[in-house]
Amino acid sequence: MNSISPAALLSRIPTQRYYGRVSAVLGLMVEIAGVGHLLSIGGRCSINARGGGKLLCEVVGFRSGRALALPFGPLEGVGIGCKAEIVDAEPIIFPDRRWLGRVVNALGEPIDGKGPLPLGALPQPIKGPPPPAHARQRVRGKVDLGVRAINSFITCCRGQRMGIFAGSGVGKSTLLSMMARSTTADVSVIGLIGERGREVQEFIEDDLGPDGLARSVVVVATSDEPPLMRRQAAYLTMAIAEHFRDVDQSVLCLMDSVTRFAMAQREIGLSAGEPPASKGYTPSVFAELPKVLERAGPGTGAGSITGLFTVLVDGDDHNEPIADAVRGILDGHIVLDRAIAERGRYPAINVLRSISRTMPGCNSDGENEVVGRARRLMAQYEDMAELIRLGAYRQGTDAGIDEAIHYQPALERYLSQLKTEPASLADGYRELAEILGMTPPAA
Repeated sequence: MNSISPAALLSRIPTQRYYGRVSAVLGLMVEIAGVGHLLSIGGRCSINARGGGKLLCEVVGFRSGRALALPFGPLEGVGIGCKAEIVDAEPIIFPDRRWLGRVVNALGEPIDGKGPLPLGALPQPIKGPPPPAHARQRVRGKVDLGVRAINSFITCCRGQRMGIFAGSGVGKSTLLSMMARSTTADVSVIGLIGERGREVQEFIEDDLGPDGLARSVVVVATSDEPPLMRRQAAYLTMAIAEHFRDVDQSVLCLMDSVTRFAMAQREIGLSAGEPPASKGYTPSVFAELPKVLERAGPGTGAGSITGLFTVLVDGDDHNEPIADAVRGILDGHIVLDRAIAERGRYPAINVLRSISRTMPGCNSDGENEVVGRARRLMAQYEDMAELIRLGAYRQGTDAGIDEAIHYQPALERYLSQLKTEPASLADGYRELAEILGMTPPAA
């Protein structure tokens, strides 16, 4: 467990305060003089802005004995000579089951107008480490995500981590809402990282709905917020998920998107003077990605975090640096295809390009047989799709292709699903077997 003991919490209460002064402001970067020897990377300062406001900052580097800090908010009112107080305490939150149904910002403050958040009994560090690899439980048992195509063809197990790779406007957010609303997991924790401001209420009210929100905690950092807030939202999402995992809950953690988290870390790295590397991303981006993604997965007890992380691929290039790095860390990937969306089939999942690495081991032989046959038929049709559409293929030339053409309309209907349509794990395999004329598999 990552929770901090009460004794350790008391030992962190400062006995004295230290102050520095703002010596320079350049862009989003604030230089703080006088306390550089007392600060470290990740340390925090509270700046007394002119006009009486306070601005929280985080140290991201050092130069000439001065601390370089980035703000969690706008820099209005901050100038040379403003007092900067060191904040000793490590950032922590006090999650509780009563947080379900609430919407919070990256600092864990409520933004839904429903009043203050109740505090839990134990503190949770926002930047907690993942459980030790040797102490973790194995990934086992399926989790019903409520999406027929994923349940059947890309089955997800409890504690598995999957990526959802897609370009913009292909239906990532809608797919996440379908999972949050229909999953059999005990709790959903949803992180909206760098989301468009106007879409937040639409997602919560229309896509997620009252039933989905009632079993979820939603963390929001919109695209106009500083990079520290967007990065912090990802850390906070994982910290809340870890709290529920540590009390032996099955948690579904949905993050949209890892790409915007990486972009926020790139902004932070470039501001701190890091050299740009692959496609402008700094080395710290590729160091931070596994630190966040590895926090999902099985715990050391009965609880687990099943993580689904969206990746926004630039120009539908699935080999761009972030997509490539994330694919190497996670346990499978779901590909949303723009061509499928353009022909009106939603969710626009390209089953043949998607894979769940743990699926064969958690399925029965009968389930693997049904899915394997359906995949073969779809692959045969896809290989000949252009010739079939052009009318260049003559029926009777190949028995296997004739069979694929026969089953294609039914399989397309099977993969299509309305966002309000329920679909259970057991029903999915049964329906797929009936389409193919096979005996429904035993679980």
